[in-house]
Amino acid sequence: MLELYNDQLIDLLAQLDPAYKEDKALKLDIKKNEKGMVVVTNAASKECTSAHQTLRMFDALGDVISALSTNEKFIPYRNNKEETQTSLSYASRVKLITNQANKTSDSEEVAKLKAIIKQLKAGSVVDDDVAASEGDSASFVLFESASGYALFEVVESEQIAVLLDQVQQGVQDLGKFGAAVKLKAFSPFVSAESALENINAISEGLVTDDLQAFLELNLPKAKKSKSAAVTLGVSDKGLAQSITDALHLSVNTNETTLEVLRGVRLHFAKFIKELDHGVWSKAQLGLGHSYSRAKVKFNVNRADNMIIQAIALLDQLDKDINTFAMRVREWYSWHFPELLKIVPDNYVYARCAAFIQHRTSLSEESIEELSKLTMDEDKAAAIVAASRTSMGMDMSELDMLNVANFTSRLIGLAEYRQQLHAYLHSKMGQVAPNLAALIGDAVGARLISHAGSLTNLAKCPASTVQILGAEKALFRALKTRGNTPKYGLLFHSSFIGRAAAKNKGRISRYLANKCAIASRIDSFIDEPTTAYGDQMKEQVEERLAFYESGAAPRKNVDVMAQVSETLKASAAAPLKKRKSSDKAEKKAKKAKKEDKVEEEEEVVVDKKKKKAKKNKE
Repeated sequence: MLELYNDQLIDLLAQLDPAYKEDKALKLDIKKNEKGMVVVTNAASKECTSAHQTLRMFDALGDVISALSTNEKFIPYRNNKEETQTSLSYASRVKLITNQANKTSDSEEVAKLKAIIKQLKAGSVVDDDVAASEGDSASFVLFESASGYALFEVVESEQIAVLLDQVQQGVQDLGKFGAAVKLKAFSPFVSAESALENINAISEGLVTDDLQAFLELNLPKAKKSKSAAVTLGVSDKGLAQSITDALHLSVNTNETTLEVLRGVRLHFAKFIKELDHGVWSKAQLGLGHSYSRAKVKFNVNRADNMIIQAIALLDQLDKDINTFAMRVREWYSWHFPELLKIVPDNYVYARCAAFIQHRTSLSEESIEELSKLTMDEDKAAAIVAASRTSMGMDMSELDMLNVANFTSRLIGLAEYRQQLHAYLHSKMGQVAPNLAALIGDAVGARLISHAGSLTNLAKCPASTVQILGAEKALFRALKTRGNTPKYGLLFHSSFIGRAAAKNKGRISRYLANKCAIASRIDSFIDEPTTAYGDQMKEQVEERLAFYESGAAPRKNVDVMAQVSETLKASAAAPLKKRKSSDKAEKKAKKAKKEDKVEEEEEVVVDKKKKKAKKNKE
């Protein structure tokens, strides 16, 4: 039976009667009556004469096609008198068609692969004629081991069933896997240093000279007409692209390749007898240790891990110092409560408490020392005056000793905090000078710590840098469909506080953009400099002025070009000085030589004169 969709049927009937196309809400019912004839009715249950006549014609043609395809003895050409002529003319054309009606069959390649899978499941050896690959194409996989490079030829690859459990279990069986993969070549590393160098290059997706020579030597050379006849499989996409660029090969990293490499990794020691009995495991362990040590030691002078640890300790010290200061103020206020209002600073308060101890010991002579601690003579005089009329309770020597010990510990922590901040400032100047110049040491260090490293921060776009530290607020806003946060850690920058409320989001986006640029410059520049960071800080200042007064700021392209030219000029200046100094030195040496020659000539002349005088005498 011929099937038509309702829309297609309306388009077909519209050719007979345009009324069908105009009525967009038309719904047609197609069914057979008691006599077996096709009847078409619309939504109003009114019989459509032209429609059911057309459908009866298609029904008759469908019966004819069905009878012809099944080789029936009786062909119903005359099921309907109105369609007899059409059916006969159509049947005369169908009669000329000569084909063999078969069920849908697999292609030759799929049939071969299914036969291989069937033999592997049965545990038998794969036939050579079945395992032969189509045409002259060859498939190889590259395995980078701790001992050297290995090239395997894939005799057959189960592309249509790579994820089937049976095939994955077959990879674990050495007998079945060895029949599908053959070792083509193996090139061991010359030394441990060579192995580390090659593995470092592989991890970065680079092709070394050893790897290129190994592949050129062992891979079959494809003809120009069959450039894609050789296919190489690798595990890393970056390495695949590098090999394609270097050797112009067809390289893939599909699921079939990964499954084959999984089996190679599992049975690699069995393919090479010299690596069996734990030798390969020892090589893996040794190279693993060397690789880890090299990664830990990589770029020690600019290691950002020290910054991450320093800023974490600095934040922890701030919390602890505040807690201890509150305890000292509360404890010592029982003895001298008036000091709390006179000296509000925690660190200065702790130094004063450690110096005063018993308030009764204060006198006019103590004002000079207190003025050094408070940096204010008026405060020192006020402290002495308050001690005479204090309402505090008296403390015993033992109690005061404990207060003094705790106060000295607090002072020590505060002084160590200052030293740690100086250390962080120096490390930021070495690792991320531009970021520190732009946004400050503390905020820049927090950004690096939150991102995990300076490299990770350099990879982040400006939109991510803007909301670093506000992840909870962001996901809460996305969940509740509220307003997303405008800033995260950048809120601690002075630029955000100076901007007006309506411009905080704008300046936050602009500042995040500059931070992203500064982190990338710090991450990839060879010689650290603060020139870019200083100029970008000026740009942020200009942007703030633009929001307030409307003064147009400079373009970033012009600013960066100016900084680059300045750095080039400053780098060329020492060379000129050296050249000029070298010339001066050469001239001085030449003058000295000439003077020596003249002196020697004068000595020779004097000697000649003396000889001449002696001869005359």
